[in-house]
Amino acid sequence: MKIVINGNPNLISSSCFFRLIFGTLYPAYSSYKAVKTKDVKEYVKWMMYWIIFALFTTAETITDIFLCWIPFYYELKIAFVVWLLSPYTKGSSVLYRKFVHPTLSSKEKEIDDYLCQAKDKSYDALVHFGRKGLNVAATAAVTAAAKGSSCRQAGQEGVAVVQAGEDQGLDEQLSRIVGEEGSDSAYVPQEESAGARQRGDVLSVAERRIEGDS
Repeated sequence: MKIVINGNPNLISSSCFFRLIFGTLYPAYSSYKAVKTKDVKEYVKWMMYWIIFALFTTAETITDIFLCWIPFYYELKIAFVVWLLSPYTKGSSVLYRKFVHPTLSSKEKEIDDYLCQAKDKSYDALVHFGRKGLNVAATAAVTAAAKGSSCRQAGQEGVAVVQAGEDQGLDEQLSRIVGEEGSDSAYVPQEESAGARQRGDVLSVAERRIEGDS
């Protein structure tokens, strides 16, 4: 935390660095050695340390906000980590055996019940939100598909209307052309028949005159 009233930023950085090296990395390597050698005594020792250190880290998150103004606050944190690690003081073993173990033993059933309920509720909530998310995704997909089909249908209807208009225009043009040709053909035979009748009449008159002269 960088928000302090009475604190040196260099001291804060040094405290974090010290805790990282001696409070985390060194115990982690020692725990590895205990697991590798199968030394039960060392294994139990470092298990107790990690439990205390986890509680210390949790409490530290709150105290860094509200108690950082206390003089020598960060020095006290460094001293506390040294006290936990020291093989002479065995601070982690003392805190675990006198405070943590009795408290957890007396509250173990309640803690287990609470964890089971929290696990069930979290699973139910996860399933509920998962189903809700799937429903939303399915609804969005159906809506998008419906919009796409309506757009395609509208496009097809527009093309059909244009084609129908073009066909109707062609039909009208063809009707006009056929009508004009029909009217011309209707007059031509009449004219030809009238001319033929006139030529026939002339020939008849000529023939009668020839016969009269003879």
